[in-house]
Parts: sequence; C-alpha cells; structure tokens
Amino acid sequence: QVQLVESGGGLVQPGGSLRLSCATSGFTLDYHAIGWFRQAPGKEREGVSCIRHNFEGPFYADSVKGRFTVSRDKNTVYLQMNSLKSEDTAVYYCALDIPYGTGCPLGAFDYQYWGQGTQVTVSS
Repeated sequence: QVQLVESGGGLVQPGGSLRLSCATSGFTLDYHAIGWFRQAPGKEREGVSCIRHNFEGPFYADSVKGRFTVSRDKNTVYLQMNSLKSEDTAVYYCALDIPYGTGCPLGAFDYQYWGQGTQVTVSS
C-alpha cells in the first residue's frame, strides 16, 4: 500500500524558510526516486527537485537551485526551502517514480504515486 503524505506547508514571509516533509510507506525507498513538484493556480505542475538513494541526483529546477535542498532520513524525504519568494507560492507534492525507473527525473510523467499536497504561501 503505497502512501506518501506531505506536511510542513504554511504561510511565510518573503526571505523566510520552511521545511516540507514527505512521509513514505508501502515500498522500499532505496529503489526509487522521490520527486518534489509544485503547482500554482493556472500554472502547469513544475518539477522542483529529485533525490535517489546511492544513484543520480539530487537535482533541482533552475528556479530553486541554491535556495532549496532535498534530503532523506529513513523513510522521510525533506525539502528545505530558504530565501523564499512570492513566486514560490504553490501546492507542493511529493511523488514516487515508476517501477524500474532510472535516473532522477523532474518530469511528472515519470512518477506514478502522489501525495495529497501541502500549501505553501509566501506573502508579507
């Protein structure tokens, strides 16, 4: 029973920080990539970051590189977000890649299971 549950979203001022968590269960995380995505109203879902244990990655979208950091501790994947901007406002999702996936992609079609999302709002 694959399950991914995001948490840690909220309201933060520009320049502030948040740490998102993705609690995973029902699969062996060591054999998969976990991607972070975000979607703002009227916008396409955007790949933010990807991590794969002992393989490729992590990778970051240009829009967040240098500000966001992805990491893993046991079965939880984190997204540390620093120097937040209003443009970072979105619903953030974590996702599990397809069986026998390779690399660390940032494309949504490379993932088959998704969490419910957590809202991040950056505003003064």
